Amino acid sequence: MTIPSNVDPVRLLTILGDLGWHAAGGREGIYTRYAPPPGEIGIEPLPSVLIPLNQTAPDYLHLMHSALLQLAQRRDFWTRALYPRLALASTDEFRFRKESSAPSGLISWRQGERLIESARRTLLAGAKYYLGPQRHFVNRHGRFASRYLDQILMGQTAPGSYIVTALAPPDVPIPLKSSSDPFASALDLGSTQVRTVNEAVAHAVGATLEALDHYRSSGSLSGFESGVVDGVSYEMTNAILGIAANSDEADITIEWDQARPPSGVESHFTFHASDVTPLTQAAVRLAEDQASSQVTVAGRVHILAKKEAGSAGVFGIDSLQSSGPRKVRVRLADEEDYHEAIRAHEEDLAILVGGRLEKEGNLSWLYDATVIRTLGPLDEYETYRRSKKEEIPGQLGMF
Repeated sequence: MTIPSNVDPVRLLTILGDLGWHAAGGREGIYTRYAPPPGEIGIEPLPSVLIPLNQTAPDYLHLMHSALLQLAQRRDFWTRALYPRLALASTDEFRFRKESSAPSGLISWRQGERLIESARRTLLAGAKYYLGPQRHFVNRHGRFASRYLDQILMGQTAPGSYIVTALAPPDVPIPLKSSSDPFASALDLGSTQVRTVNEAVAHAVGATLEALDHYRSSGSLSGFESGVVDGVSYEMTNAILGIAANSDEADITIEWDQARPPSGVESHFTFHASDVTPLTQAAVRLAEDQASSQVTVAGRVHILAKKEAGSAGVFGIDSLQSSGPRKVRVRLADEEDYHEAIRAHEEDLAILVGGRLEKEGNLSWLYDATVIRTLGPLDEYETYRRSKKEEIPGQLGMF
């Protein structure tokens, strides 16, 4: 068992307090004794632990090492809850929780993958919003968002339900401009701290939840439109859609570093399966380019291709709709969506895409396209298409 060195006793006590431990005696300035919260039924509780406070005492290091070894005896508590936070000097902690029909602490493999992907997209969308609001970022601010993500660690899931944990150290700097940019050194555009971007993520998630609350009370999507200035975007809406889908309940909780908690920033956001419909509709609307004619196409993915590394990618789609072109080539605007198209192809899922439809010779193209969401097993949608075709005798396909 790895024991971190140079543990600050005040920080250790703060973390233990966050985890439900409480003071149970001691001598001021010399040591304190901390006791754990009541244990689960049938599980023997951890004994109280003596934490030394005087770092100048000759036996301080020995006593601290003994305390940490004692805490590490409960391996699950140590590896899941205590050690990840001790290993970092300070951290803001994002927890993406999803309750499903699986037993507590478990999730189906595919849903687990989707939750991790959605958590990643949530952080990226919030980082993009930090540089300025947009209804649909496409590939704007993508490099800055990636540099932010590079500073974040992923922790283990917590027991009780399936939780993806992101540990974001608040004091780490993020360059506003890539070091490879030839103008970066001349312009000296500086950097920002992870904490300020963390707050932007929280603000954007909160704005999206406010738009959902407005929809629940009014049935209108106008809250998503007006909330763009506060962080609502296609990217954030689509990320939260992935968290809420196929769940009994889902939430995002942020535990801010106690050494420097922010003021006036929300830290808990709850979503439900019933939010999937308005989130889907809002994603379609936010992805629309209002300067051109936009269409949505539901279909089966095939012919995935990337001509250049880092490009957004192209794929073909066999439409499952009763009208419109039967086959469409989709040129994506954002490389993030390419992964979703691959997932739909591998899992035989119908997919909903939106973009600008143009005809070039015998080919129909969807330009500046966005993957709005995966829909469900192909069998269900192919049956729907066949039933619709039967209603229009003699209908001919384009290909």
